[in-house]
Amino acid sequence: MQRSDLIEYIKNNYGSDPEYLWRKYPNYVVFRHSGNTKWFAAIIDVSADKLHSGDANTIIDVINVKIRPELVGSLRLKDGIFPGYHMNKEHWVSIKLNDGIDETELKSLIDESYRLTQ
Repeated sequence: MQRSDLIEYIKNNYGSDPEYLWRKYPNYVVFRHSGNTKWFAAIIDVSADKLHSGDANTIIDVINVKIRPELVGSLRLKDGIFPGYHMNKEHWVSIKLNDGIDETELKSLIDESYRLTQ
């Protein structure tokens, strides 16, 4: 799923407007609950070497979502799913966009993150 499509999906399904909080990182976008302001998703771009042994010159888009701790280990066995970048690695994962992750599964993981952060 492309970054722009994912942003539209989250806006339309959760009523959460994207927030660009850091001048230094203009492509980092955060989505929060309107009631409690907790984050349930963050779409960021990072160099591939930050997540795995990729090339430091290759920039990839990922989405960070919160997951039940008992699922984190099995999800991280899948290609394109990594420990949460700059998040609690017991509760968050980073999912590489445009890397073959099933769109239905990705949306389900966002739904779960939304529920867990309410």
